[in-house]
Amino acid sequence: MMTGVVASPIAHGAVTRDGAGIAESYVRPLPAPELEAYVDDFAALVDTLPSTRSTIGCIVPAYNEEASIGAVLESLLAQTRLPDVVHVVVNNTTDRTVEVAATFAGAHTRVDADGVEQFTEIFVHDIGKNPDKKVGALNYGYTLVEGLDFLLGVDGDTVADERAVEFLEAEIASDSRIGGISAIYSIDDREMTGVVAPFLIAGQRAQFAAFNMQNMLRGRNMAVLGGQYSIFATHALRDAMTANRQTTPWVKDSEVEDSLLSLQIKSAGYLTKISARARADVGGMTTLRALDAQQVKWNYGAIELMWPGQRGDTKGQPFHPNLRLRWWENASMVINALSRILFLVLLAGSLSIGAFVFSPVWLIPPVVAILLNLRIALSMESRSARDILFAVLLLPAEVYMWVRIGHFARAWTKFASKKQVDNWAAQAKAERGSGHAYLAPLLIALAAVIAMVAIWTQLSPVVQSSILWVGWPVLGTITVLQTLSMFGKLVRRHHGYKV
Repeated sequence: MMTGVVASPIAHGAVTRDGAGIAESYVRPLPAPELEAYVDDFAALVDTLPSTRSTIGCIVPAYNEEASIGAVLESLLAQTRLPDVVHVVVNNTTDRTVEVAATFAGAHTRVDADGVEQFTEIFVHDIGKNPDKKVGALNYGYTLVEGLDFLLGVDGDTVADERAVEFLEAEIASDSRIGGISAIYSIDDREMTGVVAPFLIAGQRAQFAAFNMQNMLRGRNMAVLGGQYSIFATHALRDAMTANRQTTPWVKDSEVEDSLLSLQIKSAGYLTKISARARADVGGMTTLRALDAQQVKWNYGAIELMWPGQRGDTKGQPFHPNLRLRWWENASMVINALSRILFLVLLAGSLSIGAFVFSPVWLIPPVVAILLNLRIALSMESRSARDILFAVLLLPAEVYMWVRIGHFARAWTKFASKKQVDNWAAQAKAERGSGHAYLAPLLIALAAVIAMVAIWTQLSPVVQSSILWVGWPVLGTITVLQTLSMFGKLVRRHHGYKV
């Protein structure tokens, strides 16, 4: 039997001599010209080997996105890493979304500065009237890309940094345990007119920044893989579907389809992360009516997922790790609402009987709040002067907190009523400028104030004094705990993260 011998490229004329049980050999290195020729030949051989890369299918669900869909597709075509295919799924639209998107349809080839050629193709699908709305569009798109490695979900009003897809692919491909990664979201702060729209955009930017930073400081574990700009491993989607006996990744019976899918991916054994580098700007709500509908829908859906038991087809998962931040958010909103209401009631009561005494110590909580708001603003990658002013002036942030308290109260009230509502339709109606439900918290607050004033005037001075004697220490205790919590966030290290 003959044995094969593999010669080293740097060994030339190797000789072995056996004797007395001792083996000797010598290696004569190749001369430099021969070695260089070998290296060149080897490199040429490697270049001829077939190369592969992951495949990415992008889904863009679009509903009345005539004004923004063009910028979204331009942003995708400007990515340093082009998706392999882009499917725009237009549903229930009443404007010119299809016509605008159609101008981008077809094959797109680009040769980058390094000589690498990239190719993608854009398809536009008008699926007409779709009762499942965005969920139906997403699931339709999934059937078109389920054979690819990754699914990139992009909203019809979201524009990303030019390296967003490149960063998302690199991160999700680096660890097989990751089922999905969300980009770092901010709100588009393009120039706006008036007073209300800039105020609401600044508030939403601060709200998103705080939420993103909380997730990044929790090991970049993302509670919600938002549909605005997230990438999913298709095998993770299939595993989540199998585990939940679903034929599609997204289900229509949840108000927050992206939150539910994130929980299912996590329960299937995968990680849900927020990117450290990929960034995207989301279209914000510029009216109180539209913001109310959006936030109530989000809060209502989150309550459904948090609440023990089952409401319809959505099973509550109160102890799911992705919902811990949701519980903390709701607890914080309760405390914020309670402390503010108590302060206003006690202040009015004290002034009515001439018992109010100001203490400079009361300035500590607002000062800490301003510093915390400022730190959040400074953590924004693309902060503006408006973001800084929103933080340091305090009043805008305080007004926005009252707006959020109204959303929080409306969501819990709707949930407690057990009345089946279509919050998707309510949001679409509000974005069209219809409906007045957003005024309900204000009207209820006015009614409550009138009722409390009427009751207060009927109480005797002794009872009034007793209420103030008990109320102020209770408020003081709550305020001290809130201030300590804010101070803890203020001094916590951000580890260089930018949101």
